Amino acid sequence: MPQPSEVMKPKILKTEAEYSTALAKVESLLDANPGSKQEEELELWSLLVERYEQEHHPIDFPDPIEAIRFRMEQEGLRQKDLAKYFPGKNRVSEVLNHKRPLSLGMIRSLHNGLGIPAHVLLQECTA
Repeated sequence: MPQPSEVMKPKILKTEAEYSTALAKVESLLDANPGSKQEEELELWSLLVERYEQEHHPIDFPDPIEAIRFRMEQEGLRQKDLAKYFPGKNRVSEVLNHKRPLSLGMIRSLHNGLGIPAHVLLQECTA
């Protein structure tokens, strides 16, 4: 991995080598004191790294059903707790077992009730 001591001025990252050097620079600045020039430099390099990662190493959204299961785990919810977001008790089981797709009404309800981002729920299920 390149050393942060290599001279590289902040710029739009275009190659993996520049990205690696920028990561090393970020790492070298992680202990910057709040309000210092190094902290400002850390913010700039972090933005450059983030932009490169979004363009070259994007992270896909989770499967909608996995997102629902994750939120259930976070909130300590069981299937029966989701019934209020679905038009019928059986629908929860059908949706969670990939036997029925989410309807627009279910998506709205889950988004409003559990705070799951609508763009995640609107995706096609992968299972």
